[in-house]
Parts: sequence; C-alpha cells; structure tokens
Amino acid sequence: MAFTRATGKHRRPNKARRAGAGAAGIAGLAAVGVVGTLASPASAAGGESQGVHDTGLNNIVGVGGHLSETVDEQAHVQATEAEKARAEAAAKEAAAKAKAEAKKKEAEAKRKAAAEKAKKAHAEKVKAARAAEAKRASLNGYVLPVDNASVSTGYKQGGGMWSSGSHTGIDFSAGMNTPVKSVAAGEIVEAGNGGAYGNNIVIKHKDGTYTQYGHLNSIGVSVGQSVKAGQQIGLSGSTGNSSGPHLHFEARTGAEYGTDMDPIAYLRGHGLSV
Repeated sequence: MAFTRATGKHRRPNKARRAGAGAAGIAGLAAVGVVGTLASPASAAGGESQGVHDTGLNNIVGVGGHLSETVDEQAHVQATEAEKARAEAAAKEAAAKAKAEAKKKEAEAKRKAAAEKAKKAHAEKVKAARAAEAKRASLNGYVLPVDNASVSTGYKQGGGMWSSGSHTGIDFSAGMNTPVKSVAAGEIVEAGNGGAYGNNIVIKHKDGTYTQYGHLNSIGVSVGQSVKAGQQIGLSGSTGNSSGPHLHFEARTGAEYGTDMDPIAYLRGHGLSV
C-alpha cells in the first residue's frame, strides 16, 4: 500500500517547543508520581498497612510543632532571665540604699560621740578649774557656801519681797536639801527661826565679819558651836519669805540685820570666784 503525505508544509519542532514539551512531560510525571505516592497506601500490593511510607506532609507538621515548642521555651527562658535581672537590680538597689543608710547612721553616731566627748572634756575642765579654785580658797581659809554655785538674785536688787525695798544679800541657786557649808572657820552666833529669813544661821568669823545663811530646810549646828571652813551646817530649802528652794547668803559687819555689805565683793576678796 502506498502512503502519501498530506499536502502543505511540515516543519520540525524547534528546540523551544521540544524543551517545553519535555518540561511538561516531566511535570506530568512528577504530578503522577506525587499522586501515586499519596494514593499508594490504599492500593499497595501485598496488603501493606497504611502509614508505612511517610510523606513530606507529615514531616512538615512535625517540624512545625517542634519549632513552636522551641519558641515557647525561648520565651520562657527570656522571661525568666528578665525576672532574674529585675530581681538582681532590685537587690543591688536595696543593698546600695542599706549601705547609704548605714553610712549615714555611722556618721551620725560619730558626730554624737564627738559631741559627747567634747561635752565631757568641757565638764572635766570646769571640774578641774573649780577643784583648783576650791584648793586655793581652802588655803586662804574660805570656800563657797554651796557647790557649783551660781547667783540667781544679785545684791541690792529691788523688789517688793524685801522689807527694805532691796535685796540685802545674794541668792545662790540650790535645789531642796542641797548641803550648805560655812564659808570660813568661826562660831555659831544664831541658829533657828529668823522670821522672813526662815530657818537661818549666823556665823562670826575670826576677822570680825559675819555671814548669814537663810531659808534653810534644816539646821545642823547650834549656837556656840565652832565650825571649820567647808563644814556642813545645814540643808537648803524654802522657809520664811521665799518663792522656792535656794540659799540666801549675806556678808555683814555685825550680827544684826542692816549691817550687810556686798557679799560678792566679800567672797572675791577672799580668793573665791563668783
């Protein structure tokens, strides 16, 4: 039998077409392979059970789950580290604050200690000065009538509390029952109630002068008794015309009222500091 070609021009496929057809064929085979692979568990010969052959889809799901867990773990670690960092920062801040407070307290304690030391040193200095003064006075035969004495009311100070219109002596500040001493050696010429003076004592000294001690709470000597300089003769109080506990002290040229002289000048004249 004879074959004849159809009329018309026939061209060979060019390279581009051949390449396109090849690619299409490969794509088709790949598609068939993938479909066959996905369908193979249902139609596999030999009765193989499903799931024996793993597919790429299962692997992708497994990797996704693993990545999710990893992200959660990383987030947890980061949160833990952040919390730890905050705790460390808070601890450092608290430690710094405690250190600053301790330093402040230490500085305050040092300041107080220094102030207390200075106060004690001043007190010791004053005490030593008074001791030296008392020693000098005792050598001269005179002492102050009360220890650590300070004048609260001066001589000749005016006021309605005194019948003469002015103070005839000086008042030494002294609490109730402060020991009262004779300023010098002498003889007791009066010991008892002295009217406005309350309980009072008058002493005559060897130089012919007199001293008086008024408003006493109690008297420890009697008339005619000899006393030494610094000997206790009574306790301070607030008897007679008095507004509160103190010692009224007078220096006199005679035993009677109205013979008073400046008691501060008198004491200073015998080496005492008033």
